[in-house]
Amino acid sequence: MLEVRQIRIPAVYMRGGTSKGVFFRLQDLPERCRAPGESRDKLLLRVIGSPDPYGKQIDGMGGATSSSSKAVILSRSARPDHDVDYLFGQVSIDQALVDWSGNCGNLSAAVGPFAVANGLIDPARVPHDGVCTVRIWQANIGKTIIAHVPVTGGEVQETGDFELDGVTFPAAEVVLEFLDPADEGEGEGEGGALFPTGNLVDELDVPGHGRLKATLINAGIPTVFVEAQAIGCTGTELQDAVNGDPRALALLEAIRAHGAVRMGLIGEIGEAARRQHTPKIAFVSPPRDYVCSSGRKIAASDVDLLVRALSMGKLHHAMMGTAAVAIGTAAAIPGTLVNLAAGGGAREAVRFGHPSGTLRVGAAAKLVDGRWTVTKAIMSRSARVLMEGWVRVPGDAF
Repeated sequence: MLEVRQIRIPAVYMRGGTSKGVFFRLQDLPERCRAPGESRDKLLLRVIGSPDPYGKQIDGMGGATSSSSKAVILSRSARPDHDVDYLFGQVSIDQALVDWSGNCGNLSAAVGPFAVANGLIDPARVPHDGVCTVRIWQANIGKTIIAHVPVTGGEVQETGDFELDGVTFPAAEVVLEFLDPADEGEGEGEGGALFPTGNLVDELDVPGHGRLKATLINAGIPTVFVEAQAIGCTGTELQDAVNGDPRALALLEAIRAHGAVRMGLIGEIGEAARRQHTPKIAFVSPPRDYVCSSGRKIAASDVDLLVRALSMGKLHHAMMGTAAVAIGTAAAIPGTLVNLAAGGGAREAVRFGHPSGTLRVGAAAKLVDGRWTVTKAIMSRSARVLMEGWVRVPGDAF
């Protein structure tokens, strides 16, 4: 057998929020992988260890969950008033698919620290002690994210006392501002980008289930919100309760697919299988007591509402950062299902319960000429380098 040598590529394995992934500088990728296309996708699939019929990603860097099957490519930005271009790839575990249709809000928290530490920011702009403001161009969705990165002694500060439910250890806080987070894609209605159908609440006709109410919103990431009670849930579910129920997963995927069609993201139901990353599907309910996955008791008085969201067909162990932006935005707009679950009325911030605990997110929404717009969503995450050096892949993998 002819030996195919492995090549090595500079990379950093990072946690950002409740996700982790492999980070690359664009300039470090093999030349034919620096542009979008089959070679790039094949390379990232091999790095992560997909497609894996065993569902374990043993022969790659992936962790066999949607939260850990991710790749990021960064480069200096040529755009005015931006420091770095950020491209995110959600790598399927069991399919030969890299989904580039949306952002990862959790890994967004690691982009600024990576950029500072890896020479993508002008050293003159990095304080010796303080906060470095990094303006990020999110290339998947064409939006700006501002990351406020703590710096101590001229280096990114990673340790600290900021606690994030879903992450075991405390770390330094990274504040993220998602500017104008509404998707600019066109839907079927006249309501503008934030609500692609023009409605705060729609009705979806899902075969085998019937009609149910849904809020379809493009903020952070396209998301379909339904009421927990309407699909036979309580809103207090943890991962095993949903992920171990094939019928529940099938129903939620069907709702997601019908929502995607109504939002104009796909042309027909069958296309949803090739668009796993977006839209997200989530179910909401009013506050109630529950025990989160760590065993800690969450009281109804601790939160404004409960939210459970799925990523890549499985209930997420905490909450996707981009979905948190969608939650905060929808909660700020009276009449959405998210807002009603939180008790209704105007609000600028919301604290919601998820399987791992709670999360607070703020959003500034306003009604302009009869249309709702959102100027900014804010939340805090943390990030940390887990390993750095090189990843290796067989030279014929891409």
